[in-house]
Amino acid sequence: MRFLELSTVDGFIAFDMDCPISAGGTRMVPDVTREETGLLARAMTYKFAVLRQRMGGAKAGIRSGEADRETVLTKYCEEIRPMVERGEFLTASDLGTRTQDFLTLESSPSLMHVEGADGVTLDALVTGLGVIVAAEVAAGGLAGRTLAIEGFGKVGGAAAAEAVRRDGRVVAVSTVHGAVVDPSGLDADRLLRLRATYGDGCIEHLGLPVTPASALYEAEADVLVPGARAGVLDARRAAAVRARLVAPAANVPYTAAGLDALRGRGIVALADFVCNAGATMGYVAEREGRVRSVDDVRAAVEDVVEELTDTSMRHPEDPYAGACTVAEEFLRTWRPADGMPDGAPLARD
Repeated sequence: MRFLELSTVDGFIAFDMDCPISAGGTRMVPDVTREETGLLARAMTYKFAVLRQRMGGAKAGIRSGEADRETVLTKYCEEIRPMVERGEFLTASDLGTRTQDFLTLESSPSLMHVEGADGVTLDALVTGLGVIVAAEVAAGGLAGRTLAIEGFGKVGGAAAAEAVRRDGRVVAVSTVHGAVVDPSGLDADRLLRLRATYGDGCIEHLGLPVTPASALYEAEADVLVPGARAGVLDARRAAAVRARLVAPAANVPYTAAGLDALRGRGIVALADFVCNAGATMGYVAEREGRVRSVDDVRAAVEDVVEELTDTSMRHPEDPYAGACTVAEEFLRTWRPADGMPDGAPLARD
């Protein structure tokens, strides 16, 4: 793992491996750490590997908030522009950043930045799609299944809408304002309309009790969709999970002990770097000229996530180990033994 300190803003870029092309999003929050950024870079390495791409994972972390975001991001984009133009570091949106923040770095418009009528870009839409496709494959269908979704932002909203389209029922959602639970099912369309008006405060306008956001992990549901920061599913929280299947929208949600705790309880824990790889798949397919429309991207994401999840589920240990095996077998086809990652993308307890 190599860290490049940025000179124009308070931040750094983590490069997981020494290779010609590395890629990953830019995260901008006041408390982002080198450890978190490195973990996210490792997750990108595994994400590229399951997609059979000879690229290294990377992630940028900028310590800043919303107050001066435009100035900070302008400086950041100018600093990384030479690396982007040389193809050494490719980036996109992440927590605290938006697709529009990086348009000046593109040589041509990307299909992945197309916005729907609800203002959700295609990259967010297909990330949510991938999460739900993975959950559907692992659960043997979503009809009548219940879901608890953490983080009702663009990806969480897209996942909720896709789950409903497949006859699933969203019974719990959370934002930074708290969590709401309704066993009879929440109205996803209404939630999306409220989010457009109130943002993360949407849950306060449902007429339901609002509990602490962490209560989402204990909601009675068939599928839990973690969508927050790295390492949220540690051993203590994993012991309280009531879902039988975890399909992450967030990167690196598990700690090693948390994953072991879920395994010990018989809870199916899918790999985040498969579930949430939809946007990466879209960018890769577009870069290779394999997709030309929104429908092409959706079809490609659905096919690849379905295949990877099915393969992972057949591993004798569990699907997380199965996904790691797929990634590591591909990495060994082009990485020397001393150039392999030194472990799977799992947070420390």
